[in-house]
Amino acid sequence: METLRVASLFCGCGGTDIGILGGFDYLGKHYSSNNTEIVYANDIEQSACDLFEANFGLRPDNRDIRQVKSEELPEFDILTGGFPCQSFSIVAQNPKRLGIKDEKGMLFFEMCRILRDRQPKCFIAENVKGIMTANKHEAFPLIIKEFEDSGYDVKYTVINAATFGVPQKRERVIIVGFRKDLHIDFQFPSVVIDNEDGYVALENCVDQDVPEKYYFSEKAVAGMMRNREAMNKGRAQDVTKPCNTVGAHLAKVSLNSTDPVLLVDGRYRRFTPREVARIQSFPENYKLILSDAAQYRALGNAIPPVMFWYVASAVSKALR
Repeated sequence: METLRVASLFCGCGGTDIGILGGFDYLGKHYSSNNTEIVYANDIEQSACDLFEANFGLRPDNRDIRQVKSEELPEFDILTGGFPCQSFSIVAQNPKRLGIKDEKGMLFFEMCRILRDRQPKCFIAENVKGIMTANKHEAFPLIIKEFEDSGYDVKYTVINAATFGVPQKRERVIIVGFRKDLHIDFQFPSVVIDNEDGYVALENCVDQDVPEKYYFSEKAVAGMMRNREAMNKGRAQDVTKPCNTVGAHLAKVSLNSTDPVLLVDGRYRRFTPREVARIQSFPENYKLILSDAAQYRALGNAIPPVMFWYVASAVSKALR
């Protein structure tokens, strides 16, 4: 069987790449190989690149993607990327066109540039659910059109990671495009768990013996308790259910934020980086290096590998 070659943009610490490669174990279940190979990776965040290299043995290209010429990438069949989404605006033209508010908004167009120039068999893009309603619902149709104009038949869906066995309520938009000449009518994978009672619980991710540094001080707890009712703070999670979405700013989590925390034996604490990795569905053998802050940032920005495995498996089968 031919190995499918993957170019991974905005790779971060590799959640996408674990999922598309397959061949890993998570919470007692084996996720089989998708017979793929990562031939190129790119991310501008140095610490994320360090984590990626430690786990994949491949050093990501650390340049700004705008500085990377399309012809510099090796041959590849699939392009993946969770492009930054905060910066889209609608330019007041007739017809309306997609514009940008700052430099991050340009990165989506770089993905389309590489698609137009290299014409791989397909692409898989990921983004937050909110992109569908951005700019009064006007930005997303233009994003889809930009992908289609790059030469692809495009489909998209919203996936809740919890419905695919990830112990986290995390909704993401997945966009898949196949080159038009392939005439592939792609179908997204069906949910694995269609009832909330069957969701994987957070308790599967929680350690019992945790260093003191992860617990909040009595002063922090007292401050939160004074304002708890009025501000709806202290978001202690029900460990019998999936966790709320973990984000990139967990290193700065406080009891006065909306971030998920744990209440253990009457004491509040933050998640450890390893617990965050489990919540995100990273396998236990994923190497965590660098500072806690760097790990939180990279893991919080990552795509859950298990969720992405199901999409990648469906894409792999469609291409074969």
